[in-house]
Amino acid sequence: FEGTTLLIYTKQMSSTSQSNFMTNDKSIPQDEEARLKNLHEYNIMDTSPEIIFDEITELASEILQCPVSFIQFMDEDRQWFKSKYGLPEDLVEMPRDASVCSTTICQNDLLLVPDLSEDSRFSDLEIVKSAPNIRFYAGMPLITPAGQAIGTICTVDFEKKEITLNQQEAMRRLSHQVVTQLELRRTVIEMDNAIKSRDQMHEELAAEKARTEEMLLNILPKRIAAELKDNGAVEPRFYNSASIMFSDFSGFTKLAEQMQPKALIELLHQYFVTFDNIVARHNVEKLKTIGDAYMCAAGLPSECRGHAIATCFAALDIQNHMAKMNKQREKLRMPRWDMRIGIHSGPVIAGVVGEKKFTYDIWGDAVNIAALMEQKGEPGRINVSQTTFQQINEIFETESRGEIDSGKKGSLAMYFVNRIKPEFSADTEGLKPNDIFEQKFGKLMRVYEN
Repeated sequence: FEGTTLLIYTKQMSSTSQSNFMTNDKSIPQDEEARLKNLHEYNIMDTSPEIIFDEITELASEILQCPVSFIQFMDEDRQWFKSKYGLPEDLVEMPRDASVCSTTICQNDLLLVPDLSEDSRFSDLEIVKSAPNIRFYAGMPLITPAGQAIGTICTVDFEKKEITLNQQEAMRRLSHQVVTQLELRRTVIEMDNAIKSRDQMHEELAAEKARTEEMLLNILPKRIAAELKDNGAVEPRFYNSASIMFSDFSGFTKLAEQMQPKALIELLHQYFVTFDNIVARHNVEKLKTIGDAYMCAAGLPSECRGHAIATCFAALDIQNHMAKMNKQREKLRMPRWDMRIGIHSGPVIAGVVGEKKFTYDIWGDAVNIAALMEQKGEPGRINVSQTTFQQINEIFETESRGEIDSGKKGSLAMYFVNRIKPEFSADTEGLKPNDIFEQKFGKLMRVYEN
C-alpha cells in the first residue's frame, strides 16, 4: 500500500539533510511568528487522536473519492498529523519543507493540484518524483478566527484527478468544521482549566480558612472563636462561679540568669505545652502565659458545676509532672524548677479584647484573689482559698495553712491540696479519680456547652 511507502520515505527523510528537498521562502507565511503563536494557543500539537477529527477525514476521502486524507498542523519545522485516513498508524509527522501543505498555509483558499508532477512548485518533491508518487492534491487551510492558517485538511491520490465544484465547496466546509471543532476544543480546555483553577483556589482558600480557624482556636476557646467568627465580636459574659488557677516558677529570675535565652524559651515552651494538654484533658481553659506565669480557668466559657474539682485535678497533674521533671534534673545535677500554684473560685466577667490580636480574658476580684493564692503559695504545692476549699474538701485531702491579711478583703483562709482522698482515688498517688468518684460526683463534672 502506498501509505507504507510514504512512511518508509518519511523515516528516511528524517535522517537525511533537508537540503535535499525544495526550500522555498515563499512557503513561509509573512506573519509566521503570529501564526505559530496562534497555533500554540490551541494546544493541539502532539495530542491524542479524537473521534470528531477522524470522522471528518473519513468524510473528506468519501466525498472526494480519494484513498488518503488527513488533518495536519504545522509548527516551525514539521507537519504533524492530528487525524489521518489511509495512512499507517505509526506515521505521525514529516518535515515541513517536504510537504505540499507548507504552500497551502500561505493562502486563504483551497489549493487544488490535479497532478503535482506537472506543477513546478511541487514536481521536485521526493514524494512526487519517487514512491509513493503522489499526484492529486486538494488542501484547504485551517484559518482561525485570528486569520491565521495553522494547518490544513487535505486529500491526496496517486493518480491524476479532477474534482467538481461541489466537491471543492465540500472541502471548504469541512475546513470550517475543523476550525469550529478546534474553537470548541479550546473553549472546553479553557473552561476546564478555569474550573481547575477555581477548584484549586477554593482548596487554597479552604486550607487558608482552616489554618486561620486553627490559629484562632489556639488563641481563643472554641465556643468564643465560633461567636467571633459568626458575629465579628464577642459579647462579654458574667459567670457567677468559676475557678481560676495561677502558677509560676519559684525563683524564676535566678534560674533565667543561668541559662541561654534560647534554651530558656525552649524549656518554658516544653513545660507550657505539657500544661496545655493537661488542662485541656480536664476541661480547664488556658487563658494566657505572662513570662513564667501560667493562667487557666474552669467553668468558662462552657459552664461546669465541678469547676473547682476539675481545676484541682489539673493542678495535681501539673505538680506531678514537675516532680518527675525535677527528679530527672537532679540526676543531671541541674537546678530544680519548682512551681507554685494558687486557686480561687468566685464570680468573674469574661470577654475578648483587642482587634488585631484577640485575647480572651477574665476580670474581677476572684482573679486578684487567685493571684494572691499563688503569691502566698509554696514551691511544689497547691494553695487554694476558702471558697475553693468548700467545693473540694469532700474529695481531696487538704491541710489548713491559716489566714493571710489581704488588705481590703480582710483575712483570707488558705489550704494546701495534697491528693485525692483514697476512697475516691484509682491510684496510690491520689492523682486519678476512681469509679466511686464517677458514681457520686460524675454529674458535677458535666460540661454545658450552651
